[in-house]
Amino acid sequence: MVGNYFYNETVRKTVIAFGTLFNNISIKKFANDGKTISMMKVPIAYGPMQRFLARIEQQQNFDDNVAITLPRLAFELTSYTYDVSRKASPITKFFAKTPADKTKQKKMFLPVPYDIGFRLSFATKLQDDALQIIEQILPFFQPAYNVTVNMLDGVEESRDIPYTLRNVSFTDEYEGDFSNRRFIQYDLDFVAKTYFYQEVPTDEGGIIKKVQVDYSTNIRAPREQRYTVVPTAKKDYNSDSTSKLAAALDTKKTLVTVTTATGLTARSFIQVDEEVMRIRELNGTSLIVSRGQYGTKIQEHDVQAVINNVDSLDTDMIEVGDDFGFSENSSFFGDDGLTYSPNQGRDVEAP
Repeated sequence: MVGNYFYNETVRKTVIAFGTLFNNISIKKFANDGKTISMMKVPIAYGPMQRFLARIEQQQNFDDNVAITLPRLAFELTSYTYDVSRKASPITKFFAKTPADKTKQKKMFLPVPYDIGFRLSFATKLQDDALQIIEQILPFFQPAYNVTVNMLDGVEESRDIPYTLRNVSFTDEYEGDFSNRRFIQYDLDFVAKTYFYQEVPTDEGGIIKKVQVDYSTNIRAPREQRYTVVPTAKKDYNSDSTSKLAAALDTKKTLVTVTTATGLTARSFIQVDEEVMRIRELNGTSLIVSRGQYGTKIQEHDVQAVINNVDSLDTDMIEVGDDFGFSENSSFFGDDGLTYSPNQGRDVEAP
């Protein structure tokens, strides 16, 4: 609820990402023959341009050795607006992985979409300097430029934030005749479509590794059937290197010769390169296999290609978001008077 302290640094990260877009702009001075005389990286700082111009106005001569000179870039945050077009259900949740353990995840409410307004301004003494700067900015916004921002610390939640250029305006200020021109100022208005998140929960949830349902013919009858589903890995995770191919294997062969059959069993799955196979029969170091299992592509494999088991050890390493299969089992009960206790993880006497 409102009042619980949390700080995801959303605005700070959005501001930093915006400022970083323009921290490598430079201008050059050229001789009459086109050769570069000098090159200057334009400094950028957070704050309104008027503050920098006010300090510059106090200077009597632009050539003085002072801390602030032109050209200069400045940017500031100007507005917050709720974005109705990106509104999501306020009760919908999503799962975010934790970087330390890919099998763990946190359930969070979807973020709230907001448009944050920015103004980028720059002032120059010369028109050519202004034109060099503006041409290093405009081609990248059509009208948006996407920046990937890691929105939350502690979970993997990165989003592409589009920074959209909405408007460009400029002023050409004079004092006296043309030779006494003070400055040229450009103002570029942007909108960042970002998101605000609620507090990151401290509790973590792992992948559901087992689903078990007990059936009965009516609500008061004792349980009669149990249906259990557990995940099954569809690829190798632990690179166990159980064996190797003793001969090359083309795309049509189902007879596989291996260097050793130790650790291989019939009716199990193996992976060679990117292809998964099922061992139908095992006779010494010869295997009869079914090719291209779990939707993998049948490929040619070189002699000495590594064979990895796809077994329960790999199932334990399944990560959130992986493609995995299921192993199903049904069992029937007599009237044993027991019921399953989720807390204890076993059958106990019915209360």
